[in-house]
Amino acid sequence: MKQVPLIRLEDCRENGGTFVEHDGLELAVFRLAGDTIHVIDNACPHASGNLSGGEVVDGVVSCPWHFWQFNLATGVCIDSEQAKVKTFEANVVDGWVVVEL
Repeated sequence: MKQVPLIRLEDCRENGGTFVEHDGLELAVFRLAGDTIHVIDNACPHASGNLSGGEVVDGVVSCPWHFWQFNLATGVCIDSEQAKVKTFEANVVDGWVVVEL
């Protein structure tokens, strides 16, 4: 796996998601309280809704299209464990969100 700097932490929306594209991969970067970072695939598996635009409450993002909800830490859908989005290990290094791809 390769460590890739995606976006400066200061450019990430606080308590919400930010869309980032890297080499054709569409990602959603979430900056929560205490600068906790989660990175997931941006597309909801139901109808490809933009997850970075969804509302975040208690570490769960709701797809803005049909309101499917996903745990940001695990990627698992709250209503059905069969639905999930890919998660990526991420941390902050020198002010950058760095993700393993």
